[in-house]
Amino acid sequence: MHTMWKGSISFGLVNIPIKLHTATEDKDIKLRTLHNKCHAPIKYEKICSVCEEEVKPEDIIRAYEYTKGKFVVLDNDDLEKLRKENEEKAVEIIDFVKIEEIDPIYFSRSYYMSPNEGGGKAYSLLRKALQETQKVGLAKIIIRSKEQLAVIRVYENLLVMETIHYPDEVRSADDVPAIPPEDKVTKRELDTAILLIDQLTSEFEPAKYTDEYRTALLELLESKRNGQETVTAGTKEAPSNVMDLMEALQASIDRTKPKKTTAPRKKTAPRVKKEA
Repeated sequence: MHTMWKGSISFGLVNIPIKLHTATEDKDIKLRTLHNKCHAPIKYEKICSVCEEEVKPEDIIRAYEYTKGKFVVLDNDDLEKLRKENEEKAVEIIDFVKIEEIDPIYFSRSYYMSPNEGGGKAYSLLRKALQETQKVGLAKIIIRSKEQLAVIRVYENLLVMETIHYPDEVRSADDVPAIPPEDKVTKRELDTAILLIDQLTSEFEPAKYTDEYRTALLELLESKRNGQETVTAGTKEAPSNVMDLMEALQASIDRTKPKKTTAPRKKTAPRVKKEA
């Protein structure tokens, strides 16, 4: 499994060298966009909004727009230095809490944690302590140039790090419009709803839930491929080297041909009529 971060986690005087591995993957089917005329993939170019010319990667800089049209330019070296200074610090668990106290709306990404060299015993100690206390650790970590708040918990037989949103990143529920008041539900309606929930209640078995849309789309794509309902991307016509060479030779010949000049007419003396 690919390692996407290396560092260490500490709680108290215990230091655990660890590796992070992405725990989830996006299995969405990626559809390409084609030109309907020739079925070639469409390119998206970076165009300057003022110069209206394509911008190369080496000509792109990063900046923060503090007001409309006004920017603070950030130097890549400064950003890299700032990132390294924070990433090289040990990640310290700052609090231990019960996971039930954290609403699921805060959770973002999941990462498996494995011990790095020499970290096996300390890893096992933290895992066992979390299991016994039924607590999770709260820590801060820099991932991809962003400081993340994270939960460290036990999942099956390993430690998992879950990045969570900061409170100011979760929008206020009070801003959601048209929420009905709670007092418009009768007791009979409530009892019926609770009965229905009880009848549909079961243990959570992740394996029984599948992405039906993705499965149907894969079947549709396979059916079309087997039925030869496919297209081939158009290609640019390569210019003929022979024609290019002939045109170049002909142009050279035309350029070196001597220009025709018209010789001036010789003046002739007027004829004198003889007398008889």
